[in-house]
Amino acid sequence: MNCGWVSRMLKLIRAIIARDLRLAMRRRTDIVSALFFFIIVVSLFPLGVGPEPELLRKLAPGVLWVAALLATMLSLPRLFADDHRDGTLEQLALAPQPLGLIVLGKVLAHWLVSGLPLALLAPVLGLQFDLASDALWVLTLSLLIGTPALSGIGAIGAALTLGVRGGGVLLSLLVLPLYIPVLIFGAGAVDATVTGLGAQAHMSLLGALALAGVFFAPWPTAAALRIALE
Repeated sequence: MNCGWVSRMLKLIRAIIARDLRLAMRRRTDIVSALFFFIIVVSLFPLGVGPEPELLRKLAPGVLWVAALLATMLSLPRLFADDHRDGTLEQLALAPQPLGLIVLGKVLAHWLVSGLPLALLAPVLGLQFDLASDALWVLTLSLLIGTPALSGIGAIGAALTLGVRGGGVLLSLLVLPLYIPVLIFGAGAVDATVTGLGAQAHMSLLGALALAGVFFAPWPTAAALRIALE
């Protein structure tokens, strides 16, 4: 019986992910604009600080991670807003399935269209900062591990500001302080690799934050959504 319940819940999560991915493909401009923002912000720094390789290698972890963080935030206001506007969110909240699992599917879909493309694009942009191959590998891995935490934490802020006038600004104020640990450990992993230290400790802490963001954040998010729908 437990196996049947798990199978149904996994099927629900896959259905939510597939639905949100189809909707995201209809709004490709949102995905492209976030990627262009990431590319432009990262590419402007080498032009602004000069071609000194040592300085660029020192700045690279923070610049790439801050740009990825800000690019991820661009799509957060729309995470629940469209479903709330057309009444879909109310139907999902009334469904017999746990709302937390539905939110989990939406968080994973958000990561697939926002965090994953940034992580795959980061090594190419990292070449502008004269990063070595091992640093580029750690950069990619840290973004792959850390960006799901950004989506999970951001979902809480998106739910708390749902339907609020000026919610985009309030969302930034709520979410940015919670993003700081992810930023510190993500950039720290790359910096430790550049300086010759091991990145294992940073990656372990980053993985713990990712697990917390993906598997625990959907439940307070679901509670916030129910409050917003009342």
